[in-house]
Amino acid sequence: MIGQTKSRTESAAIGGSLEARDYNTDAYIPLKTLQMRIGDRVLKRVGSSWQGERVELSQITIGVEHIDHVDEVAAIVKTLLRKYHDTEDYAVVVPKELLKQAEKMRTMFNVLLVVIAGISLLVGGIGIMNIMLSTVTERTREIGIRRALGAQRHHITQQFLTEAVLLTSSGGILGVLFGIFVAPIFRVIRQAIVWFDPTLLPPEALTLEPRVALWSVLLALGISLFAGITFGVYPARRAAFMDPIEALRHE
Repeated sequence: MIGQTKSRTESAAIGGSLEARDYNTDAYIPLKTLQMRIGDRVLKRVGSSWQGERVELSQITIGVEHIDHVDEVAAIVKTLLRKYHDTEDYAVVVPKELLKQAEKMRTMFNVLLVVIAGISLLVGGIGIMNIMLSTVTERTREIGIRRALGAQRHHITQQFLTEAVLLTSSGGILGVLFGIFVAPIFRVIRQAIVWFDPTLLPPEALTLEPRVALWSVLLALGISLFAGITFGVYPARRAAFMDPIEALRHE
């Protein structure tokens, strides 16, 4: 095989490490060519003497036709290595294991993000509930007047629950709009940095394009509606179950 290998992105290195390695700087030659051109030993002159270094294999890459054969081939390779090596001076790295490890780490980060988002949602919901409770207290007389004019408890509940849902939905819509406008803002900032000094950004950032998935927009709006209903029920029921006479006396 003669020529240049196809450009590839950085991927995990050997030895079970997930640290990225750039393979575009590697040079590949046949083993027989190495033995003919260089030999098994490389001599280096150090001062007035020569020092020899034995050239040995540091890595063997094996390719299989199908992913289902990976485990079987890995078991065969381990058996052969144990047969011809008295000491375990080797390591067999299966890409599937690295992928599983990376998948596990990604799952842990996703769980962490969900926990952080849940705590933020809880804090925001408690804030909304406090706002609605303050609104109920300030509008106690209004509630008493409505009850005196014939409004039922479910009318009062519906009124304050609607206000809570509108409050959270407005926040959700503003958040979605901000997320949509992040993409053009990111492009403008990137273009300004490239115009100032292209070396400030890594090559991956030059081709990175932010996208907004439809499911994420719907999920954000659904969560905002859910938060409004969940944290607006208690203030709405508190307003609905007020004594009309006591509400009319409220100053």
